[in-house]
Amino acid sequence: MSVQQFNFENVAGIEGLKIISPFIASDSRGMFRKSYEHNIFRKNGIDMPVSEVEESVSAKGVLRGLHMQHTKPQHKLIRVTKGKIFDVAVDARRGSPSFGKYFSIILSAEPYKLLYIPAGFFHGFLSLEDDTEFSCICGEDYNPDYDAGIRWDDPDIGIRWPLDEVDTLILSDKDKHAPTFQEYCAKYTW
Repeated sequence: MSVQQFNFENVAGIEGLKIISPFIASDSRGMFRKSYEHNIFRKNGIDMPVSEVEESVSAKGVLRGLHMQHTKPQHKLIRVTKGKIFDVAVDARRGSPSFGKYFSIILSAEPYKLLYIPAGFFHGFLSLEDDTEFSCICGEDYNPDYDAGIRWDDPDIGIRWPLDEVDTLILSDKDKHAPTFQEYCAKYTW
């Protein structure tokens, strides 16, 4: 039997973000994977009660984001169970040394990794394959009254989306008309 223990890797330059390798046990019968265990996560600096589990299926070229809640922001544990995404987190925590900076990572079903995003980050992703299945474990209830978004292509943030990997970019009307990060910050002084 082959066993891989949980592994937590801090993202350099952005406090609180973590890349996580799950517990995996495999043998001739197949594979068992555990993506979350509260006590192990708490011992590694993530004390996140599970409030909601959200899932989506996206066609290649769908860009969702960048979103967060301006009040009662959500901790998020991101994973992809099928397909591949370019995932982005933008630090919107006032006073953070990395305020306004972003981190990006490719997440896919193989190799299976998770991304922990603490509360106070905008989040979004670009689906790089058809029928990509995305799952998000949230540490706070979603409230539409607190929902906020910023432009996915905000030049001040400068996210380098891999647009050359998709034929057509598909956005919601909400995401097409989101404010810039500076406009958001001017509106919400927290």
